[in-house]
Amino acid sequence: MKLPILLLFLLSFSFQYSSYAQSYNALYSFGDSISDTGNLCVNGNPSWLTTAQPPYGETFFGRPTGRCSDGRVIVDFLAETFGLPLPPPSKATGKDFSKGANMAIIGATTLDASFFQSIGVGDKIWNSGPLDTQIQWFEQLMPSICSQDCKNYLSKSLFVVGEFGGNDYNPSLFSGKSPSEVSTYVPKVINAISKGVEKIIGLGAVDIVVPGVLPIGCFPIYLTLFQSSNQGDTDQAGCMKSFNDLSSYHNSLLRQALANLQSKYSWTRIMYADFYDQYYQMAQSPQSFGLTYGFKVCCGASGQGSYNYNNQARCGMSGSSSCSDPSQYLSWDGIHLTEAAYKSIANGWLKGPYCNPPILH
Repeated sequence: MKLPILLLFLLSFSFQYSSYAQSYNALYSFGDSISDTGNLCVNGNPSWLTTAQPPYGETFFGRPTGRCSDGRVIVDFLAETFGLPLPPPSKATGKDFSKGANMAIIGATTLDASFFQSIGVGDKIWNSGPLDTQIQWFEQLMPSICSQDCKNYLSKSLFVVGEFGGNDYNPSLFSGKSPSEVSTYVPKVINAISKGVEKIIGLGAVDIVVPGVLPIGCFPIYLTLFQSSNQGDTDQAGCMKSFNDLSSYHNSLLRQALANLQSKYSWTRIMYADFYDQYYQMAQSPQSFGLTYGFKVCCGASGQGSYNYNNQARCGMSGSSSCSDPSQYLSWDGIHLTEAAYKSIANGWLKGPYCNPPILH
């Protein structure tokens, strides 16, 4: 009698596993510093780039890799889940991109430089990697990825498009424009994201994750630079309402745009990743996610202000220091998150509830 029971158990275990097991040929990512794996540092770590200096990368790689974290970022964890290599930066030479490539680059915008010049903040845009350009980088790689039958190969690959939007709003906000004024740009940004996703679908993508933007009113850099003595400006979690309203507006329009794309391209699986709600809950209740600190910065100006953030002593700069245990922090440098936070977010996208539908199905 024991053998049939054991067999039944093994069959049951196999079924449970197979319900989550799915495979992809590769993972291809587009985005900004939330997902860059080294495109700005492919020719070495420039001394002017603070995110290319220690202690960046200390937790997992033991050295800076161009990732804006103490270790891995979300796309790394997604790749590992599916048994794929960590996605190499697309600008690297001598790499095999057949299993994945990362077009994301620090500072990337959705819109091109001419838009920012038209609104008077062109001097704040310092790289040339907007979404359209990143798609061109990917197209240049395609012959080495899938010389024949690319649509079939890419249909069985996972694409992550974003987040995009944060760097479209930051230049104006840091130049003193109000969140309500900046919100007038949102429809243009969403339209560009939608068109970018359509282009990627045209290349053969079927499974596409599109993250919304984070609640910028909960970020240490914003809380420090735009702190207000008016209690009405902040919510119960201590985040700034007007800045979060901008993020919420972006995400609302993005969800609608993605719903329209899903209806138009019924054979695809377009997944909205809810960056906003997950980060907000992690900041408000870090203990629920295995963390201790929701707003304090791990690597920054220790002991300064409420958040350990000082724009003149950012992580990687003289005057900054790193905490002893980044795994207890949500915020790595006041702008980007720790490896521990990114791992938690990746899990929320893979299994839910912070991705609709979840990546794993």
